[in-house]
Amino acid sequence: MNTQSNLEGNALHDITHWGISASIGIIFIIHSLKKFDPSWQESLINMGLPPELQMPIALAEFIGGILLVIGVLTRITGAVFSVILLGAIFHVRWENGFFVSKGGWEWDLVMLAAVLAVIVVGPGRVSVSHILKRVPRFLQ
Repeated sequence: MNTQSNLEGNALHDITHWGISASIGIIFIIHSLKKFDPSWQESLINMGLPPELQMPIALAEFIGGILLVIGVLTRITGAVFSVILLGAIFHVRWENGFFVSKGGWEWDLVMLAAVLAVIVVGPGRVSVSHILKRVPRFLQ
C-alpha cells in the first residue's frame, strides 16, 4: 500500500504553491501602503521604534510582496518578512496576548508559519526563478 503522494509534476500543487506565496505577497503589499503615510511615524514612536524605520519597513514590505508574487528571491524575502513578523509578535503585540480580537499576535504567528513554509519550499515552478533557470538556488 502506497501512502505517499507524488506532488512532483502536479499542476494543482504548483498553482497552490504559487497561490500561497502570492497571497502572502499581496497581504504585505496592502499593509505596506499605509506605512508610506508620514503619519505612520507616530505609530512607530508609540511602539518604541525610531521614526527613521518608516521607509525601510514600508519598502521592504512593498518590494518583498512583489517579489513573492512573481517568485524571485523568495527565500531572502521570506527571511526579511520573518524578522518583521517576529518584531511584530515580540515587540508590538506580545503584551496584548494571543488573540487577534484583543490586538494579539495570533495572525502574525499564522503569517510567520506561512512565510517559513515559503522559505523551506522555495519559489516553486510557477515563478520567474523557475522560468529563468539561471537563478542560483540560494537566491530563489
